Amino acid sequence: MADTGREALRGDCANCFALCCVALTLTASSDFAVDKAAGRPCTHLRDDFRCGIHTRLRPKGFPGCTVYDCFGAGQKVSQETYGGRDWRSSPDLAAQMFQVFPVMRQLHELLWYLTEALARPEARPLRAELRRALEATERHTARPAVDFAGLDVAGHRDQVAGLLQRTSELVRAAAPRSKKRHRPGADLIGARLRGADLRGADLRGAYLIAADLTGADLRLADLIGADFRDADLSGADLAGSLFLTQTQVNAAKGDAKTVLPPSLSRPAHWTAPSAPGGS
Repeated sequence: MADTGREALRGDCANCFALCCVALTLTASSDFAVDKAAGRPCTHLRDDFRCGIHTRLRPKGFPGCTVYDCFGAGQKVSQETYGGRDWRSSPDLAAQMFQVFPVMRQLHELLWYLTEALARPEARPLRAELRRALEATERHTARPAVDFAGLDVAGHRDQVAGLLQRTSELVRAAAPRSKKRHRPGADLIGARLRGADLRGADLRGAYLIAADLTGADLRLADLIGADFRDADLSGADLAGSLFLTQTQVNAAKGDAKTVLPPSLSRPAHWTAPSAPGGS
């Protein structure tokens, strides 16, 4: 059985053939400085499959690249599905490889959520179902490349989504009942939520773009699919929050006082808080 520990679900660029830099479509915007069609290598991609502006992505107009996370799908496709064959040396495989990669990413994202759900003590009543769902997802990731075109990822995702929602209900039941309970998909763009008590809130798919969440308490909140682009998480407490991903954290703003789950890393672009009395 494949290793579904957290380490296997983190991007490892050294063992990937830069699939995200080729397979995906880029649209010129505040996230990407240029348009790029799917299947066309980024102009900054070097011959060794490394980014030529990796340390300067944000100032060069590519903050979207610093946000992206493949959940380990890149190295899975590169080293396991295709056995170390890359799209440059095997151009006959390139088109297929670029189609397999986004499907694999979806499956690896599901593995991330299922792995977290299995680790939650509150989800013990669902453990057998969660384990079966994880094993089924693992089997999909191990399929031959030719099988991916016919894989019903949407159907599988829907089945897993229902199980994750039941997990969420069990976990959030342990949180104190706050006065404000936001609904899934809530429009909270630019919302002023500084210091808000959002413990156990259902924020699945919520639009939190540019929201002020400074000092907010998001413990045990369900954050699956929430859009945190430019949201201010400075000093916020996200310990124990549900289904938070590195992509969401990377898209937000934060500081050294932001409390993250141990499975996630503090983005390099987050600023440290000012010293007392400092300007």
